Amino acid sequence: MTPTEALAADTAVAPPRTVGFWHAFAFWLKLGFISFGGPAGQIAIMHQELVENRRWISERRFLHALNYCMVLPGPEAQQLATYIGWLMHRTWGGIVAGGLFVLPSLLILIALSWIYIALGDVPVVAGLFYGIKPAVTAIVVQAGHRIGSRALKNNLLWGIAAASFVAIFALSLPFPVIVAVAALVGYIGGRVTPERFKTGGGHGQADKSFGPALIDDDTPTPEHARFRWGRLARVIGVGALLWVVSMAVLVATWGWDHTLTQMGWFFTKAALLTFGGAYAVLPYVYQGAVDHYGWLTPVQMIDGLALGETTPGPLIMVVAFVGFVGGYVKVLFGSDAVFLAGALAATLVTWFTFLPSFLFILAGGPLVESTHNDLKFTAPLTAITAAVVGVILNLAVFFAYHVLWPKGFAGPFDVPSALIALGAALALFRFRRNVIEVIAVCGLVGLAVKILFQ
Repeated sequence: MTPTEALAADTAVAPPRTVGFWHAFAFWLKLGFISFGGPAGQIAIMHQELVENRRWISERRFLHALNYCMVLPGPEAQQLATYIGWLMHRTWGGIVAGGLFVLPSLLILIALSWIYIALGDVPVVAGLFYGIKPAVTAIVVQAGHRIGSRALKNNLLWGIAAASFVAIFALSLPFPVIVAVAALVGYIGGRVTPERFKTGGGHGQADKSFGPALIDDDTPTPEHARFRWGRLARVIGVGALLWVVSMAVLVATWGWDHTLTQMGWFFTKAALLTFGGAYAVLPYVYQGAVDHYGWLTPVQMIDGLALGETTPGPLIMVVAFVGFVGGYVKVLFGSDAVFLAGALAATLVTWFTFLPSFLFILAGGPLVESTHNDLKFTAPLTAITAAVVGVILNLAVFFAYHVLWPKGFAGPFDVPSALIALGAALALFRFRRNVIEVIAVCGLVGLAVKILFQ
C-alpha cells in the first residue's frame, strides 16, 4: 500500500469530527424539506444521511432509538429526529430537530390548503397528484425493503414480520395489539434464544460499510442523557404546564365550546392514539373532524390525505389541512380574515398534535440510553421493529390498491398509474435516484398524461 493509499484508508475509517449545533441545524432544516415518502421513506432518508453518509450515529444506536420511537404514539420519524438531535445537542438540539422536521410541512400545507379551498379544483394540481401518488407507492415499497433488510436478520424475525402483515391486513387487528404481542414474543425470545434478538445482528458488516460513527456503539452516554428522576419530573412538569397554559388561554379567550378550543382538545386525544403512524389514527380523525364536528366534508378529508402524502414531513400533518379547512369554513374571525382563521387553526392543531411527541422523547430518552446494551429491553424492541416491517408492507398494499384501482376492484385497472409506479420503482431500486427527483419527474409525467389523454 502506498502512503497515499494508507492516508486515504485512515481517513475513510476515522470517526467524523464533532458536529456543531448550527451545522446540525442546517441539516435538520434540509431534512424538513426532503422528508417525503411517509415514515418509512423518512426513516430511510435519515438512515442514509446520518448512519451511512455522515456517520453521526452508528447503526446499532440508530436502530435502538428507532425501536423506542416505534413503540410511542406519534410520528416515529419526527420523534427519531428529535431523539438524535437531543442526543447530540441536548434539549435545544431535540427541539430544533423535531421542530424543523414539521415546520416546512406546516407552511407548505397552509399554502396548499388555502389554494385548495379558495381556488377549487385546479387541473394542473390534479395532474401532478395523479403522477405523484404512484411514486409515493414505490417510495414506501423501497423504504420498507431497506428497513426490512436491516432489521430482519433471521427467519424468526421474518416470521414476526409476516405474522404482523397477516394480523393487520387479513385480521384487521389494532396496531397496539400487534405491538404488545411482538413485545411479548421478543421478551420471551430474548430469554430463550437471545442471539436471534440482538439489535443490529450483522452489525459488523455495517461497521465495514460505514466506518466508526460520532455516536458509536461504545460511545459513553453523554451527561445530559443520563437518567435522573429529578430531570424526568422537570420535563414532565414543563410539558404538562405548556399544555395547561395553552388550553387555559383558549378557554379564557373563546370559551370551551369554541372551534379552536375543541380542536386543541380533540387533537390532544388524537396525538395519544397514533400508535402505528398516521393511518392508525386517521379513522379517529375522520370520525371526529367530519362526522362529529363537521369541520370538513368526506371528500375534503380524502383530498387532504392526498396533500399529506405528497408533501414533506409526517403524514399525520394532514391534521394541519383539517385545521385550516375547519377554521376557514367556520369563518372564525369574520369574512375578511378567513385565511388568518385557517392558518391559526392549522398552527394550533399542529402544536397540540406534536407537543406529546417532544415530551415522550425528552422524558424517555435517558431511560432508553441506559438500556442500549441490555437485552431484556432490546429484544422486545427488536421484535417490534420486525412487526412494523409487516405494517409498512400493509401500507404499501393499501397505497397500491387505491392508486391502481381508484374505483375499487370492480372498476378498471389504471394502466398509466401502474407504469408510473413501475418507472418510479426502477428509478429508486435500479438507478438509486433520490426521492425528490422521483417525485418531481412522476408529477410531471402525471400532468402530461392528464393533458394528453383526458
